[in-house]
Amino acid sequence: MTSTTDEAAAPGLSKFQFIALMAMLMAVNAVSIDIMLPGLQQIGASLGVTDENHRQYVITAYLIGMGVAQLFFGPLSDRFGRKAPLLAGLGIYGVCAVAITIVPTFSALLALRFVQGIGAAATRVITVSIVRDVYGGRRMAEVMSLIMMVFMIVPVIAPSVGQLIMIFAEWHMIFVVIALFAFTIATLVVFRLQETLNPDHRRAFTPSVILSGFKIVLTNRLSLFYTLATSVILGALFGFINSAQQILVGVYGLGLWFPVVFAAFAGMMAVASFTNSQLVRRFGMRALSHAALLGFMLASFLWMTVSIYGPVPFPLFVVLYGAAMFQFGLIASNFNAMAMEPLGHVAGTASSVLGFTQTIGGGVIGAFIGQAFDGTATPLAIGYFTVAAIGVVFVLIAERGKLFKAHNPAG
Repeated sequence: MTSTTDEAAAPGLSKFQFIALMAMLMAVNAVSIDIMLPGLQQIGASLGVTDENHRQYVITAYLIGMGVAQLFFGPLSDRFGRKAPLLAGLGIYGVCAVAITIVPTFSALLALRFVQGIGAAATRVITVSIVRDVYGGRRMAEVMSLIMMVFMIVPVIAPSVGQLIMIFAEWHMIFVVIALFAFTIATLVVFRLQETLNPDHRRAFTPSVILSGFKIVLTNRLSLFYTLATSVILGALFGFINSAQQILVGVYGLGLWFPVVFAAFAGMMAVASFTNSQLVRRFGMRALSHAALLGFMLASFLWMTVSIYGPVPFPLFVVLYGAAMFQFGLIASNFNAMAMEPLGHVAGTASSVLGFTQTIGGGVIGAFIGQAFDGTATPLAIGYFTVAAIGVVFVLIAERGKLFKAHNPAG
């Protein structure tokens, strides 16, 4: 059911409504991470966490649960459709948020965050599957860019909302807000979203069929290596998110200004995503994303070089890190669209494999970078340049050594 006109979208929704709903579904994961960043210190203190780096596990546990469960929700949505598994995931996610408000120990909180991540996996996998059901090629990249633009508004707002909650309440209220957000989206899905899976594309939910779907994905060179490239770049972003509070508050002493600066970086990615949506049909996914990847590596290299020779002044940190994050906004949606493009007939399974690899791979890399925090931003800068270089290698493998060259008019 690939669209052929600018106005076409999922049945019963205009293009604007479709993008807004998909962005809200994608934003579930951003809300789960970003809104609690101002409260990590209080969460740790309330539950007896003595090592400040261990507070990062609140994010890591969630990412691991989300990554693992994506392997399940993709094939499930290829068998039963997109809507029912999506609602099940939102239900798990919301119930866990409520349960966390009465959690007695840090270990119990981490366990519930893991399960909450399992529920959230449905939103990550099935949202991408729905977009692929409706759009393909550069159209998918354009729509994903617009979704990512709206999605990036959440990191702009969420830390400030979390900071506001921490001023007038305590950290448990953050999870009440998360639960309300989930149940609101579930209501919209029930009443506004129609099924998008083509009946001819339904696949049996059996081990042999699931494994054959995984094989289709993992043996496609373009899909596999663009997924790996996205995974390592995401690892850099997760590394920053894990240690953002320690760097911006601990190193640069921003205090209550932390949400503002964090929002500014997210805003740069939102602007980049919008820019991509306006340019991708003219220049193509490969031209934009390959140039952005090289720009990401250059900005990271300059940041790393300056960091090694001494503390980076805050204004220079903002310029170099902001430049890297702007490139990220041009990379993510294009890489995902190119990874999904050959796999429309197994979109759910493909999205699950891609999402699993990106979330687990990025989460592990991000945890490693975050745990390397030593009171400076140097480990983060080194991590950014390292993943950028690895990402370039993966893209070169995907493209057989040729960058910027479109494979067809849709690329």
